[in-house]
Amino acid sequence: MKIFSSDLTRQADNYTIENEPVSSLNLMERAAGRATDKILKLYFNKINFSIFAGPGNNGGDGLVIARLLSEKGLNVRVYYVKFTDKISDDFKANYEKLQTINEVSIVILDSIEKFPKLKKNELIIDAVFGSGLTRILKGFPEEVVKQINNSGNEVVSIDSPSGLFGENNPVGKRTIVKANHTLTFEYPSLSFMFAENEDYVGKFHVIDIGIHKAFKKKTNTPYYFIQKQDVKIRKRKNFSHKGNYGHALLIAGSYGKAGACIFAAKATHRVGAGLLTTVVPVCNYQILQVASPETMLNINETDNYISDLPDLSNYNAVAVGPGIGFAQETKQMLNNLIETYNKPIVLDADALTILSENMDWLADVPENSIFTPHPKEFERLAGKSENNFTEMQKQIEFAKKYKIFLILKGAYTAVATPEGKVFFNSTGNPGMATGGSGDVLTGIILSLLSQKYNPQDAAIYGVYFHGLAGDFAAEKKGQYPLIASDIIDCLPDALKASE
Repeated sequence: MKIFSSDLTRQADNYTIENEPVSSLNLMERAAGRATDKILKLYFNKINFSIFAGPGNNGGDGLVIARLLSEKGLNVRVYYVKFTDKISDDFKANYEKLQTINEVSIVILDSIEKFPKLKKNELIIDAVFGSGLTRILKGFPEEVVKQINNSGNEVVSIDSPSGLFGENNPVGKRTIVKANHTLTFEYPSLSFMFAENEDYVGKFHVIDIGIHKAFKKKTNTPYYFIQKQDVKIRKRKNFSHKGNYGHALLIAGSYGKAGACIFAAKATHRVGAGLLTTVVPVCNYQILQVASPETMLNINETDNYISDLPDLSNYNAVAVGPGIGFAQETKQMLNNLIETYNKPIVLDADALTILSENMDWLADVPENSIFTPHPKEFERLAGKSENNFTEMQKQIEFAKKYKIFLILKGAYTAVATPEGKVFFNSTGNPGMATGGSGDVLTGIILSLLSQKYNPQDAAIYGVYFHGLAGDFAAEKKGQYPLIASDIIDCLPDALKASE
């Protein structure tokens, strides 16, 4: 799914109006109708609704929703938040239509003193401002939003929480509606992908309103939201053998960190690599042999850390980093790997920290390698960011500069490509914020690379499978008890669901 900017969203609406063709009023009716259906599914037991509508088309959506809810026999009050005398044509048409319905109470809210005392069981529908907002709320509109937030009532925002910009939101204290749910039309806003906006967006739902397919197909955007239909797992041939699915090399573990190696190794097997060899120090030999008997071991002569590489020509893909530590010999091993291996490498965890201390090594990293940092590891590589939008910009610049794929882990994990595109993942849950989860991701991506998936697909599919396995694990065990081993155990479910 493409993620369009606020400007492209307006263009999409206009293209649909001109080429379907459909009037802007009927497109609004369609959008608001489907939003109403979603509201009734989310809040099937609610009978009282208070709708706050601004004077633009977002407010027009709110007025249509008010009329449709009233037609269902529900109690509806509309508060027209009048902070200007200017109104959109579609708002005007729907306001006049709503005035003919005696069952709907309409209050002109033009001063904060008129803000109503809401009942606790009333659902607030926020339709004051949409995603096209470009100015920070001040004065009366800001006071209205403050009152909505202080009401303690559940809130559903239409298109976008009022006060939130569609893309880059300024740093500093701002007043924005804190929604429980946001109903966004056709595609999510870019700002929904960022952690700093979670308290405002709540859970977002993408509502299909029938935007013209030709516009969506022909219009380019650097931002995408990964969904099931974007992930295409290959079907295995009857006469295939383990050699058809690659020989992966995992370089992981050190004294006290055998677990990182075990998680990555098990995930590599679970996602279908034909063979896996893991480079380990002596101290991890017996542990790995027992914990993952499917794994072949290349045992270094050093007791507690990895210092040497095997002949790399035997392997289809290499991953390095989970739990390798920071011994000087290990650092030199990493440098040797980067300088001598000419295929994409998966670099994670301690390998990324070592690179952040030796930035000149980055020039030697093979093109199309895959970095998998969490936010702190990325900060060590690229420096601090003032907000998530500028962090994303740094991510894009880093991926383009070094011609790599950079996976920034978190909610809606972002995959930046060497061409400057960003793919946000739709799967995963907070239960996956647990030790070892990142090691599992490394193993998944290594497995896909070894099976000759191209690096972009390995990165995108990898984060999708990882998150989906986490979702299956959370369904079975809950988010709080979830551990990395649960994610591995649910990888078969994730792969089967993606066939």
